[in-house]
Amino acid sequence: MNLEEIKAVEKKHLLQTYERNPIRFVAGDGVYLVDENGERYLDLLSGIGVNALGYAHPVIEKTIAEQSRQLIHTSNLFYHEGQAELAVRLTKMSGMDRAFFCNSGTEAWEAALKIARAYAGVLRGEGKTIGTKFLALEQSFHGRTIGSVSTTYKDKYREPFAPVMPDVEFVKFNDIEDLRAKFSTDVCAILVEPIQGEGGIRPVSQSFLEAARELTHSTGALLICDEIQAGLGRTGQWFSYQHYNIQPDVTTLAKPLAGGLPLGTMLCTNEVARAMHPGMHGTTFGGGPLACAVAVAVIDTIERERLLEHVTEIGTYFQEKLDELRAKHPAIVIVRGKGLMLAVEIDSADLAKQIAGEMLAKRIIINRTSETVLRFLPPYILGKSEVDLAIAALDEVLTDLAPEAIGAATTGGNHIG
Repeated sequence: MNLEEIKAVEKKHLLQTYERNPIRFVAGDGVYLVDENGERYLDLLSGIGVNALGYAHPVIEKTIAEQSRQLIHTSNLFYHEGQAELAVRLTKMSGMDRAFFCNSGTEAWEAALKIARAYAGVLRGEGKTIGTKFLALEQSFHGRTIGSVSTTYKDKYREPFAPVMPDVEFVKFNDIEDLRAKFSTDVCAILVEPIQGEGGIRPVSQSFLEAARELTHSTGALLICDEIQAGLGRTGQWFSYQHYNIQPDVTTLAKPLAGGLPLGTMLCTNEVARAMHPGMHGTTFGGGPLACAVAVAVIDTIERERLLEHVTEIGTYFQEKLDELRAKHPAIVIVRGKGLMLAVEIDSADLAKQIAGEMLAKRIIINRTSETVLRFLPPYILGKSEVDLAIAALDEVLTDLAPEAIGAATTGGNHIG
């Protein structure tokens, strides 16, 4: 089918959950996608943070081919070596003890919420005073399932499905006083994205995360870090909480884990794992042989090719170039992020929407989140030449769309130390 035929079929038969761009991609190569007409698009979104190694990576292709000839699925009623190998790597890099494998980020977050409630029940059984309440952050985004969306801040995600899961309260972003005022023995967990993704690539402050860790330690509540978008090296560390030197009790990971195949994980300490036993939770497809084999290959490739160091280097270069644009174009309010998880906040939602559209017309893929934020989540293999290409295009677009605003800006960047 050609693009118009696909659009007609989707309009008739597909649930309308996405506003698609009128482009049909048929192939990919490195940091580029190729459409049906052979046009190449520089992908600075990588499938919303998924394709960390880009497209057509030989290691991923080889691993998929080899594993598909052996086992794709067996069920979690039996052993296969993939989960064991992957669990060893993930627990070592995260500082956790145990892994639960599932299919997606939102499933990993559901597992985190369930284990938090279950662990609080264990503590109550041991005579401790602890409730069932969750504290989440304003502007948070944790997924689309009913538990995940209950802990997601924006009304547009929650209200159509009301009533959502109860006992969730939202804390003002980076507001330690509000956090302390809302925390009590009723709380079983504080939920934090160390760097908010859908919320606009906003890092929590060192002092806020320290306060959250202090409060949870005081009662036995859990500190749970959502690393679904920021994790597995995107910020230059395996997990973004490692920039803060603060260890959570539970963390979640998904997007880049299996190189484009569906795979998520919830990682926790041995102490928290006491709350789960066979039969309490499970998954049919999660942690299958194919996805686990690819995930091991992705991690090994990141290590072998020293991509954490590359992400730090190229991310710093990218951020510096964006800051130079900010100095030239006052329509850019602020540049923020870490590694290759970057954002440019624009002073107008309409202008931000236009910029994203014009960049796509120039065959450069970014997206807009939180209305005014341009989001950059490129593959880890991005090079300086691609950064320069993107910066030149963004400069052109800003000049065309807001020519009267070119001048000196005054707002500084926002970096994690």
